[in-house]
Amino acid sequence: MKALIISADNFEDMELLFPYYRLKEESVSVDVASMNKGRIKGKHGYEAEANKTLKEVNPDDYDILILPGGKAPEAVRKEERAVEIARHFFKKNKPVAAICHGPQTLITAGLLKGRHATCYKSVAQEMKEAGALYEDKEVVVDGNLITSRQPSDLPAFLRELVKALRRI
Repeated sequence: MKALIISADNFEDMELLFPYYRLKEESVSVDVASMNKGRIKGKHGYEAEANKTLKEVNPDDYDILILPGGKAPEAVRKEERAVEIARHFFKKNKPVAAICHGPQTLITAGLLKGRHATCYKSVAQEMKEAGALYEDKEVVVDGNLITSRQPSDLPAFLRELVKALRRI
């Protein structure tokens, strides 16, 4: 089983690192992809190694996609390859887990219309304008889509992420 995390500098540290290590606990192979290979730095100073560029990613190689929040999604959503990867996961009905500002990439990809979802409060209006059925809850699951609002929701987010893995 393989997971893909897409992020960039200024990610929310816990929202990338907690899923990364939780997936490792489940014996899932995890790749972190960004615009460039190498270290990406979180908002609070933690770092993660991006071992793939977005261009190197073949989405067929992965079972689940994770989109952490923070300020990184502002940059990620501008990358057409990141948007293409997200669309591929939805087309194949593979699990996609996005937290905080992470759903911004899904908004840009036009994937949330008619879907139940949540996000960080400052993104909620944009999510609604994209046609999502916004819910202010710690975790919202709608088919293959798992969304949460903020770092304090990580226990519920990770619980649903692991449930999705076990269904694969």
